[in-house]
Amino acid sequence: MDRADIVHGNFLARLGAQDLPNGPRPTGTLSPEMARVAFRAACTSRALDLTARQMQREGQGFYTIGSSGHEALASVALAFRTSDMAFLHYRDAAFQLARADQAGHVSPEWDMLLSFAASAEDPISGGRHKVLGSRALMIPPQTSTISSHLPKAVGAAYSVAAAKRHTPEHQVMPNDAVVMASFGDASANHSTAQGAFNAAAWTAYQNIPLPLVFVCEDNGIGISTKTPTGWIKANFAHRPGLSYYEADGLDLYATYQTTKEAVYFARNRKKPVFLHLHTLRLYGHAGADIPTTYLSKTEVETQEANDPLLHFARQLQDSGTQTLAHSLALYQEIGAHVQALSQKAITRPRLATAAQVMASIVPPKRENQLLNGPSQAERAALFGPDFDQMGQPQPMSKLLNWAMTDLMQAHSEIVMMGEDIGKKGGVYGVTQRLQSRFGADRMIDTLLDEQSILGLAIGMAHNGFVAMPEIQFLAYFHNAEDQIRGEAATLSFFSQGQFTNPMVVRIAGLGYQKGFGGHFHNDNSLAALRDIPGVIVACPSNGHDAVLMLREAVRLAREEQRVVLFIEPIALYPMRDLVAPKDGGWMHLYPAPEKTLLLGEVGIIGQGKELAIVTFGNGTYLSCQAAQRLTTQGIANRVIDLRWLMPLPHAALLEALAGCKHILIVDETRQAGGIAEGLMAFLSEKTEVPLARLCAKDSFIATGPAYGATMPSADDVFASALQILGSS
Repeated sequence: MDRADIVHGNFLARLGAQDLPNGPRPTGTLSPEMARVAFRAACTSRALDLTARQMQREGQGFYTIGSSGHEALASVALAFRTSDMAFLHYRDAAFQLARADQAGHVSPEWDMLLSFAASAEDPISGGRHKVLGSRALMIPPQTSTISSHLPKAVGAAYSVAAAKRHTPEHQVMPNDAVVMASFGDASANHSTAQGAFNAAAWTAYQNIPLPLVFVCEDNGIGISTKTPTGWIKANFAHRPGLSYYEADGLDLYATYQTTKEAVYFARNRKKPVFLHLHTLRLYGHAGADIPTTYLSKTEVETQEANDPLLHFARQLQDSGTQTLAHSLALYQEIGAHVQALSQKAITRPRLATAAQVMASIVPPKRENQLLNGPSQAERAALFGPDFDQMGQPQPMSKLLNWAMTDLMQAHSEIVMMGEDIGKKGGVYGVTQRLQSRFGADRMIDTLLDEQSILGLAIGMAHNGFVAMPEIQFLAYFHNAEDQIRGEAATLSFFSQGQFTNPMVVRIAGLGYQKGFGGHFHNDNSLAALRDIPGVIVACPSNGHDAVLMLREAVRLAREEQRVVLFIEPIALYPMRDLVAPKDGGWMHLYPAPEKTLLLGEVGIIGQGKELAIVTFGNGTYLSCQAAQRLTTQGIANRVIDLRWLMPLPHAALLEALAGCKHILIVDETRQAGGIAEGLMAFLSEKTEVPLARLCAKDSFIATGPAYGATMPSADDVFASALQILGSS
């Protein structure tokens, strides 16, 4: 028999026979009405588990991971306010049900059944995944809560006090909110979770407000691997910066009381809390998982004998709140109700087309207040001596600094965070003086952990800020890419645009640094960025475009709620000359604040039609050098700077190529997985013009004199151009 059926039968039999497990008597402040709410939520959660398993057996449900054994989360929910943002573990159906009752929502089980049935009418994900979540209940959906949601929970908690100092236009949480993040005991070992705990403790150690409650649901096992007895308590009971609370998930009343104390501490002391909640897991991990394949039958039956619902029913009777007969009748009534609803849910329409599935990848646009920009006098006062230099050409690093100054002055909800971006002004000085201009709470020097940096940004964006995190080097992004791939980019998709995290991630990257670094400081692979649905990848090649594109990136975040990855070519930060020393050919004037460059616009340098060189970033710089040599040999050419790498600017590119007889793609990323692959495929499909590509080798980058040996040079571009012209 299915263990779920066994547990169900045991509950009916034992409650009917008044054969109840021993346990503590009810104590604390949980009122009779709240106790009834918690028990109803627990029974509904159990009924949903049973029904979901049946739906899957019948081919009408598509994914099950149950909450049975974790029903004490109903009590946990009641200790929070419904305005407190909750990032939930996937076993927390009882939490959402109890919160729905708190908020006066009717039939939340119907919404959850629609999710189980993958119905397009599912109010949170629209049938895209079986998730917990509700915009009205302040529960952002999580699709894989191993621990990837914990860094953004830290960020969301940080944003609460930050919003009091700099109130964003689209603030979501009240100023006295607490953030809750729950997870399993096995997940607590994940490096992402450990980074979040460390970031929270590091923040609290400095007396920076962080009203956050971590809830570790310790059922003693992760899929089939047991957690060592006592490991969670040994690891967290005395961790500096985290106040430790412990509760027994078999005790409905004590769980509420302890959680209430933990929440009170977090809300009033503005400090992070670790709530260690002992639970148990019934039925196995998920789906058709059979626990007796890795646990003894005795172990499984011992867990089942301690069914939390039996303990809850006993406590309700002992407190005089509800008789056993009433509890039994309620359990059966809820089970029948959920079963009947499921038969309706499976008839509701489901997603069928690619367009329907993809409809929520791009977030909805939002209305913003019409702001009057700062006056020239206000700008001059903020810029100081820099203001007088704006009439002179400058390199990219200086122009980017001025662009960020203008943007942060115009939009007070912009907050930047990263390693060394404040007092030091970044490794390359790009953020110099921004902290003195805007304060340490808008230019945040973070700890050295990319997951925490991106999590801080995502969490603050949940509360209305426009976050601009900096990743110091592109190679460091890979330490934390799941924060974008699995968290930031999926939020709109799995919430139908109800939750968003608009942000602009600045990443210094690519190659060609002569005196610094090797492959950790010179990473010329963008493959991990370009295949994330919904994300925009931008890469300017010069200071003028960098300013205009950064302004557009911020507009995309503020108005269209997009996630933008802004790649800044390190080697071009200080570049001044193009061909000859002191020719100043790669410096530009600072564009007026009202000017911008729209997503999808390409740059065209030259008008020749014999050869078009399609490139980006450092490739544009090198191609412009080669183009001058080609011109002296009578070869009419043009250089097309893509600027936008995801999505590729297909329409603008075809228009820019009109009439060109040959096309050379110059790609500084690697041949395997590089930008040129997509360009070659697209142009082969859309044109009949002879094509060739020049790419970097499939290699890491060396330090020293061979820094550029694996990547295209200006000489390589020139030679490749002659080759394609000669071969045709």
